Amino acid sequence: MKQAIQLDKVCKTYGKGHTAVQAVKNAILTVKEGDFLAVVGPSGSGKSTLMNLIGALDVPECGRILLEGLDISHMTESELAQTRGKTIGFVFQQFNLIQTLSAKENVMLPMLFQGYSAGERSDRAELVLKQVGLGHRMHHKPGELSGGEQQRVAIARALANDPKIILADEPTGNLDSKTGKDILKLLQDLNKKGKTIIIITHDQSIAKKAKKIVHIKDGVVK
Repeated sequence: MKQAIQLDKVCKTYGKGHTAVQAVKNAILTVKEGDFLAVVGPSGSGKSTLMNLIGALDVPECGRILLEGLDISHMTESELAQTRGKTIGFVFQQFNLIQTLSAKENVMLPMLFQGYSAGERSDRAELVLKQVGLGHRMHHKPGELSGGEQQRVAIARALANDPKIILADEPTGNLDSKTGKDILKLLQDLNKKGKTIIIITHDQSIAKKAKKIVHIKDGVVK
């Protein structure tokens, strides 16, 4: 099985001198294609920094990161943006939807930066919204949708460019338990269809649904 992501002795420090905090320390991690991985850690453990590194939102100070076999450790911001746009779909706790756009328009937006035509963006947005069970709500704005529906829109947006990897940061954190289970089931279904899923969470009950669990504490990945 091919490797989707590989971290080789990766570190990241914030601040300088005696105020410096090493958020990630010599992390070694391999995520294979088709994995369902949970990264678990308490607040301040370094899991958000690890997410930024895994998701090509930041580059390491030492070590290297391979994404689909491509070394992203020294890429420019422009190169990182292009790479993650094609390879990774992001789902956030706060949904991060644009309130003035409809569900369909929110899903269409990431495709704009990958060269899809207007017709292709429209067709693809409708397809993925139907895939997450929101075909009947695609013209509603976020304020007209429930929390669970907004997270489904966010997942559809993450699927817009058909990435191989979905990176979800506390995807059920703002949802009630039943809705959270529904969202987790949706992620499990995507995994069964071949997507590599990585969930960042502090919730052990969510982590137990993953195929593999990695713990991070004080910047150390175990």
